[in-house]
Amino acid sequence: MPKRSLVIFLLAACATFCFAGSRPQPPQPTLTQQNSGTTQLLIAVSPVNSQVVWAAGTGGTYVVTTDGGNTWTAGVVPGAEALQFRDVQGVSDKVAYLLSIGTTTTNFMIYKTVDGGATWNIEFTNESTNAFYDCFAFWGPDRGIAHSDSVHGIFPDLRTTNGITWNPITDMPPALPGEASFSSSGTCITTQGEENAWIATGGSTIARILATRDGGDTWNAYDTPLVSSPTAGGLSVAFRDPWHGVVGGGDLNVNDHFDMARSSDGGQTWTRTSPPLVKGTIFGLAYVRGNSDGDAGGSPDDGLQRAVVVTAETAPNFTSGPAAWTPDEGQTWYSLPKVSGFWAVAFANPHAGWFVGNNGTILKISF
Repeated sequence: MPKRSLVIFLLAACATFCFAGSRPQPPQPTLTQQNSGTTQLLIAVSPVNSQVVWAAGTGGTYVVTTDGGNTWTAGVVPGAEALQFRDVQGVSDKVAYLLSIGTTTTNFMIYKTVDGGATWNIEFTNESTNAFYDCFAFWGPDRGIAHSDSVHGIFPDLRTTNGITWNPITDMPPALPGEASFSSSGTCITTQGEENAWIATGGSTIARILATRDGGDTWNAYDTPLVSSPTAGGLSVAFRDPWHGVVGGGDLNVNDHFDMARSSDGGQTWTRTSPPLVKGTIFGLAYVRGNSDGDAGGSPDDGLQRAVVVTAETAPNFTSGPAAWTPDEGQTWYSLPKVSGFWAVAFANPHAGWFVGNNGTILKISF
């Protein structure tokens, strides 16, 4: 073999074998600290688009921005000072919903504002003993569902079709003994499109996904491989289209017990992902491409179609832990070493996402 050909052959062989398996790390996202105007714990966050974002948490507190987080306005819902908001749904700069919990049955309420937080109306007050409303999600400004732990084998879930009144869903699957959900900053439920929704459960012997494809008229229950017990199960779920989604969870009593799986058939079957680079249970997750129809950002070819960011919860005090992200729904992982103490993450688009957490901290994340 001529010397020049030998050199070319050796270089080609090295390109094939020397660097096999060594994938260049994609650029880390940009992180920007923002001032929320409150020191209350912020539990949940809901971007409407890249400019309008709502968040809420303890002490009856909510915050809202209309300029992408450059400035935030904080407020307290009158009469809710002793409550915490586990979930928030932003609709516009004027319209938003809040889901509260407290120490009594009737502290589970759904609030709505139509004037940017100047006034709040209570749309639903729970009267059912042992019900525990964990989370809600919406298909549009006036169509949504709220999910509760099971009560005597029944999920007393609710639905609104007008954004004003909430009525029982009558065709939920029978619950397993002890089956419940973990609020997980409102991410135990997710909606997609006009009629698809998925709910993550645990608390029993099997962690399941409850799914509907007709706006909540009918439901199916599917088993997942995630660990399940009174302190474990599926905590957080998200779908990027009608078929592809991820569910995360683990055991809240065990620091090293993270669990995550992905589905490509609408939640009917699940396969465990690679272990995320976090210590603790997967508490919150979100697709980077977000779900804001009017503010998608990027393009389908931007390489972030399957990217997911996760946050973790650590035992024994259930404190917020580290975060990580994956570009491919859990095959490979990259840590976010400077991100800690955040309870929730959500995106309007790849350039506009927000972490919220302890002491009113807000961190904008941009890919």
